[in-house]
Amino acid sequence: MPDQHPEYPQLFWSMSLGNLIIKNRAGLAPMTRTSAEENGVPSAQMVQYYSRYAEGGFGLLITEGTYPDEAYSQGYLNQPGIANRQHIEGWKKVISKVHGAGARIFCQLMHAGALSQGNIYKQENIAPSAIQPKGEQLGFYGGEGQYPVPEEMSREDIQQVINGFANAALNARDAGFDGAEIHGANGYLLDQFLTDYTNQRTDEYGGSTENRVRLLIEVCQAVREAVGDDFPVGIRISQAKVNDYTHKWAGGEEDARIIFSSLGKAGLDFLHVTEYQVGEAAFAAGGPSLASLAKKWGRLPVFANGSITTGEQAEKLLEKEEVDLVCIGKAALANKDWPLKVARGEALEPFKPEAFFNPNAKLKEFEL
Repeated sequence: MPDQHPEYPQLFWSMSLGNLIIKNRAGLAPMTRTSAEENGVPSAQMVQYYSRYAEGGFGLLITEGTYPDEAYSQGYLNQPGIANRQHIEGWKKVISKVHGAGARIFCQLMHAGALSQGNIYKQENIAPSAIQPKGEQLGFYGGEGQYPVPEEMSREDIQQVINGFANAALNARDAGFDGAEIHGANGYLLDQFLTDYTNQRTDEYGGSTENRVRLLIEVCQAVREAVGDDFPVGIRISQAKVNDYTHKWAGGEEDARIIFSSLGKAGLDFLHVTEYQVGEAAFAAGGPSLASLAKKWGRLPVFANGSITTGEQAEKLLEKEEVDLVCIGKAALANKDWPLKVARGEALEPFKPEAFFNPNAKLKEFEL
């Protein structure tokens, strides 16, 4: 597919992150699929799943959340890991197919924290504070009932989490990934530290927004130090959570300034913002979007995800120069070749939730 397109010149223009060239601005959003082997090794189904998106024209794929350690990080049964040599060797098969189709692939590193509902290594959950999460476990990922009350993390636990992210990023680089994304969004562990009501700590990791973002900064810095300057690293940030869809930062735009300006100085290459409607106002009606605030205060390339369905929507966001790459989620599930269809002016298939989130089905029963 050419780098330029008369109708979508921004979407089909290449971009660079450091020394890495991505052929277009169409990215696959990270989406949990729970289709790995029981031990977290990527399966043959996953090789086929990711290669389909690469063959479908996406310039960048971001993997589903991948657990970084063999302790408390795993969130779901059959979630892939990047914590040991078996995981690395399994991911190499995925990466080889993706690269063979001309796409780049980043590994998303995810610690579930209090939202873990399936962990083969530990029975207990850990979190910044011993506060029961809102809502109920996700049935379409095998959970049932309320989340348990987690154990409050010690200083040693915090350091182990930091080390786990750094080691996992090294494993991702060793596997052949083109970069890594730290999962700091959607209610998982790092977001639990960032969120006022889940973080009731009284030490330097709790209280003010500056303190609550501290662990995210320390993880970013540790990952950067581990992998060096030539391996792209970013972080995903959101307000909403898988168990609290309507959450907003209490400090509004001032919280956004503190969070994004801090992360912008943490050695990252990009910020990935996800909102339900990523192009809409983050706080007060008519105000700036979260993506635009990330661009303003972070001063880094911004990836954006959230209800981007059509090529027209993607192009409009990119034209504003507040977003550098769009990450397609549900529309990509329904259209594995979304970029090719958009480029050709072909009709897009609508997303049908029942085809992808059936609690009684496995990935092998879905159209890959």
